[in-house]
Amino acid sequence: QVQLTEPGGGLVQAGGSLKLSCAASGIIRSINVMAWYRQAPGKQRDLVARITSGGNTNYADSVKGRFTISRGSAKYMVYLQMNSLKPEDTAVYYCKAEDLSTLNSGTYYSGDFWGKGTLVTVSS
Repeated sequence: QVQLTEPGGGLVQAGGSLKLSCAASGIIRSINVMAWYRQAPGKQRDLVARITSGGNTNYADSVKGRFTISRGSAKYMVYLQMNSLKPEDTAVYYCKAEDLSTLNSGTYYSGDFWGKGTLVTVSS
């Protein structure tokens, strides 16, 4: 069974930094894209950053120049380094694995998987 685990959330003051990590575990043959999304109270879940297996990255305009997504040395691990945090960055941050190939009942299939989320609170 595939699981995405996201330790690293917490409370930080405006202007501070925080690093989130996400590790995918289970029977995994490949992952095409790993991404971070966030959802603030009363708002929809939005893309923050994504990184492909080839290392290409995309960022939401609101975090460009402040956040950096990267893959870890361990397979199927991704980080989100968040600098110059603002109160409006407060949200639950979710890790997502897109086009993940896994084995189920003897058959490989691909799909998207989500972590449970980690709360990031930025105080002013």
